[in-house]
Amino acid sequence: MSLQVRLRPYAPADTAPLLDLWTAGWALVLPSVDFAARRPWMEARLQEHLAEGAAIVVAVDPQDRPSGFVVVNPGTGYLDQIAVAPEARGSGLARLLLDHAKAISPTGLSLHVNVDNPRAVRFYEREDFRRVGEGTNPRSGLPIYHYRWR
Repeated sequence: MSLQVRLRPYAPADTAPLLDLWTAGWALVLPSVDFAARRPWMEARLQEHLAEGAAIVVAVDPQDRPSGFVVVNPGTGYLDQIAVAPEARGSGLARLLLDHAKAISPTGLSLHVNVDNPRAVRFYEREDFRRVGEGTNPRSGLPIYHYRWR
């Protein structure tokens, strides 16, 4: 996939495509977890983020179809999601979305990464995030790393 995308703010019509993208991406990362069953939770989570002042930025192709998104709260610096369509993996889209998140929150970002997601661990460490702790995801019970940039 060539990186012919533009970034734009989330619109309500993006909800279903973003949930599709999120579900497909996570199914590759943690196939033992039923992310399709978590769609209602994620939909509510996106709305909570918006209500809290978070930015949801969508990467769209020339036909305005979402190929990725990032959720970052500029007030807290918490990066909750970077999701990339399976066909966009390795295209540089995640880095583009992360660079945008850094621009939204230039004083720093924090995030959690599933320990069982080595691709994401390598990505964030390559992008100058440092591991500052460990924990457990309260929803899944899976181990997570805490990362910070800046």
